Amino acid sequence: MPTRIRHSLRTLLPVIALLALGAEASASTLNQNASWTIDRANTSTKYRVVAYGDSIYAGYNGSITSAAKYSAPTVDAEYMSAQWGADIESVRRTKSGAVASDVYNNKIVAERSYMQASNTRVVTFEMCGNDGLQARTSFKGQSGTCDYTVLNNAENSCKTYVAAAMDYINANAYPGVKLKVISNLHYPGYAADNVQSSCTDATTGATVKMQDRFLVSLARMNYMMCDTARQKGFTCADNFAQYMGGDYDSNGDGQIDSEALRYVAGESQDSYVTRITTTLRSTLRDANTHFVSSGSSYDYIQSDDTHPTYTGSTITSGLFGDTTGSGAPRYTSFTAGKSPIWNQYGHERMGWAVSTFNPVSP
Repeated sequence: MPTRIRHSLRTLLPVIALLALGAEASASTLNQNASWTIDRANTSTKYRVVAYGDSIYAGYNGSITSAAKYSAPTVDAEYMSAQWGADIESVRRTKSGAVASDVYNNKIVAERSYMQASNTRVVTFEMCGNDGLQARTSFKGQSGTCDYTVLNNAENSCKTYVAAAMDYINANAYPGVKLKVISNLHYPGYAADNVQSSCTDATTGATVKMQDRFLVSLARMNYMMCDTARQKGFTCADNFAQYMGGDYDSNGDGQIDSEALRYVAGESQDSYVTRITTTLRSTLRDANTHFVSSGSSYDYIQSDDTHPTYTGSTITSGLFGDTTGSGAPRYTSFTAGKSPIWNQYGHERMGWAVSTFNPVSP
């Protein structure tokens, strides 16, 4: 074989191997970083939003070479640009497929310099989704007597690294940062999990409805994220409520479903978990059909039944490098703080949820 061909094959083999792993975020990890500046007319002042996380903040779209340009952090930057009348740089330091420990160690800690820049005003992060997904996959594969350890371990790991991340950001972010936000977890595959397990509960001897068991575990993680945020000077964008509850009152209790599901500062874990898993359980809907009214819905989840939907073009992010670029905002102002598509796509909804905490000035 000619030397040049052998060299080409050696170069391509790692690429082929990664492609063979596919885009299954829970099975492998892939750095997907990006920096996109909302370049507003008639201003040269630029502030920065730094977002750390996994495939959710990355804008993962099933590709190992591209991601959504307008994932949630950049949507938030667009809101901020309009509010502050400034250019906003959205810096995403993300790793698709990463569990909480990986996001903490290899993104937040190892890449702390991004939040230490003097023009940084917002730091946000999300994690734990892959801990939950991997635990769910493990549990679904069980036979015999159910072993809940995998779910408990995911909860404990999430608790450990969420607290560590907040402490680290508090200690290391630029002192002029005005806002720190955590985004909690939606429930991907909610409808698909409405089936019985293959394993049986040690006490009852019966199979377990997986949706019931996973919802309790997820609710405990989401409560922990929001309540830890309250204690450590962060705010909590409640994506579970934004995704899983409709934007109308479906049960006649006088509350919009997505508002009624939100974490309430100071409530107990038992109160929150009961409210989510029992009291308001009938209002939960799979985010593939997020109802904005009783007769109209939008799909918040891509065909992989996990990642948020988005609109607009993509940027290079992943195997072949990462984008650093800029462009004019899609919207230069927002009526009542909402874009015309704020509730039509998963990333638009998440970005809006983060934006509701934006400070009035830099």
